[in-house]
Amino acid sequence: MPPETVDELPAVLRDRREKLERLRAEGVEPFAAHFHRTHTTAEALSLLDRHPEGTDPVTVAGRLATQRVQGGMAFADLVDRDGRIQLVARRDHLGPDLYERFSHLDPGDVIGGTGPVRRTRRGEPSVWLDGFVLLSKSLRPLPDKWHGLKDIELRYRRRYLDLIANPETRHVFTARARVITAIRQLLDGKGFLEVETPVLHDVPGGGNARPFVTHHNALGRDLYLRIALELHLKRLVVGGLERVYEIGRVFRNEGLSPRHNPEFTMLECYQAYADYHDMMELSEQLVVAAAQAAGTPLETTYQGTAIDLHPPYRRARMVDLVEQATGRRLVGPKLFEAYEEAVEPALVQPTFVLDYPVEVSPLARRREDDPRFVERFELVVTGRELVNAFTELTDPIDQRRRFEEQAAQRAAGNLEAHPLDEDYVRALEHGLPPTGGLGMGIDRLVMLLTDQASIRDVILFPQLKEEA
Repeated sequence: MPPETVDELPAVLRDRREKLERLRAEGVEPFAAHFHRTHTTAEALSLLDRHPEGTDPVTVAGRLATQRVQGGMAFADLVDRDGRIQLVARRDHLGPDLYERFSHLDPGDVIGGTGPVRRTRRGEPSVWLDGFVLLSKSLRPLPDKWHGLKDIELRYRRRYLDLIANPETRHVFTARARVITAIRQLLDGKGFLEVETPVLHDVPGGGNARPFVTHHNALGRDLYLRIALELHLKRLVVGGLERVYEIGRVFRNEGLSPRHNPEFTMLECYQAYADYHDMMELSEQLVVAAAQAAGTPLETTYQGTAIDLHPPYRRARMVDLVEQATGRRLVGPKLFEAYEEAVEPALVQPTFVLDYPVEVSPLARRREDDPRFVERFELVVTGRELVNAFTELTDPIDQRRRFEEQAAQRAAGNLEAHPLDEDYVRALEHGLPPTGGLGMGIDRLVMLLTDQASIRDVILFPQLKEEA
């Protein structure tokens, strides 16, 4: 709260502050230390299915929404995580003092109430209050009188208001949590071990991206926020943890867009004695499990376009896709540039794009039949990369050579080129078994499954430009 006096506050804030002081003068603590509820709103409503004539008293708690007073009766909607239920307060039942206090509650106040659940004369399921307790006095009004918070920028900056005012926002983040749980359950069921690896790296490896730099005072050296999970996870496979995964935040010092946020959530998993064909099958299983957890049909729509998520997904080599789109048979970086420009944005239905140029894939195994390409794929849906996967490069000599080529690009000014990681090469020299690995963007997956146009709609607190 800014340091204004009560008299200097806007009228609506001054009114609520004055109510707060009156409550304290009456001996009412407006910010309770604890409260126990017996039922959520949904649980209270479900009781009427078994007891249509009315129930024993229940105790519910939540935030007040709309409120109206009609003579000796007052009605209010109470909202919690599961939904809403009507509260009915009667003067002759509560007594004049408690009824008056209920009538002067504001939308946004958090309260707890006790009473039986039964229907009104109009058939509205309601808790008929025997008593109530103010749990937290709201000193600021809710947005737009509960009709929804429409200002997109304000929704991102004040997500707490967005969650209060827009049930669809709560649905998106509930779906996100269920998606992550389903991914964990699927991988755990396949014998993968969930691990945690460092966020602070000596060498920012595992991807082509510009890292964030920080400084460790005690060690007296710069460290980097991780741009990927890959290299530490593959070290664990070297160590004998044959199936590992991590779901965690990664950080890339890049611009803001509907597809990009400087910090985002990745799933990366690695499986010994597997290759990129196994990773394609696992990718399909992950997408299906996530869709089921989110309650999204496999035949769905995204931003008005029909999408079919039923496996198997189309498989096509990058070189063939580019030739079909441009009429040119390209290789190397020019192939990748043509693909990003002419092909990827047009891939709407799930498509595994196979066999990338070795120049843009420093961590993937070369194809034995054509070493200009590597055993790598990306799963693309609605023109966006959803999964990036390889048959992992296990040859330490080839890996060192590719790192050195990347380091030369970095020295020439390409700040996104992969630096040489001596310790990782040393780990490979101890022997990495044949391994398949994949990385999946959790945010983009949730965008697809909840039909959200921007990555900011699926990250609770996205990074934003400074307010003007």
